Amino acid sequence: MGTPHNDQNTRLRTALSAPNSSIRLRAALAAGTTPHPSFVQVLVERCAIEPDFFVRDMLTWALTRHPGELTVPILLTELHSDTPQARSQSLHTLSKIADKNLWRSIPKSLLHDADDEVARAAWRTAVVLVPHDEEIDLAGELITELGRGDRDMKRSLSRALIALSDAIPPLLNTATSSDDPTIRAHARATERLLADPESEFTITADDARRIVNAGNAMQDE
Repeated sequence: MGTPHNDQNTRLRTALSAPNSSIRLRAALAAGTTPHPSFVQVLVERCAIEPDFFVRDMLTWALTRHPGELTVPILLTELHSDTPQARSQSLHTLSKIADKNLWRSIPKSLLHDADDEVARAAWRTAVVLVPHDEEIDLAGELITELGRGDRDMKRSLSRALIALSDAIPPLLNTATSSDDPTIRAHARATERLLADPESEFTITADDARRIVNAGNAMQDE
């Protein structure tokens, strides 16, 4: 006969595997409403494979309802997972826990992860956790990602960069003189966002034209 805790875990695991996302959402909500140490591993494991954004966010909330001494070690282990979603969701959850003592436990390589969602989560987490005296070093890491990805990816990076407002202006100024028109355009768009954080992230028509022309020139070579 199983123990009550084992039975609870089995029910939670079964509910989090249900085909219906509403059932999974309610299960994650229940696990956070009445937290129990035995739920942590089940919740973290589901984070790695849950396809629904809203359920993933509820899983993160449920984990933040558990003591950090239980959740953080498992989440840090997940940062080294071969599964990109495990890495990105663990980063997201750590950003919500927001314990600045975790800064040195986050691998800096995740800022440059080959998976866009992992890198994006790492940028957001880094600006939450970074100590003030290490913001310049973080800015130096993030600035190397200028020009990466689609519009949403670029906007995410720009938002992370402007969170480091004291450290970033000199680096952006240098980037606006880059030989790469995509980097120049991204740097200028970030400067505009820094000047007016409430504005939209935009690549100007002139910068877009330069990027297209540079791409055409490369194809002609």
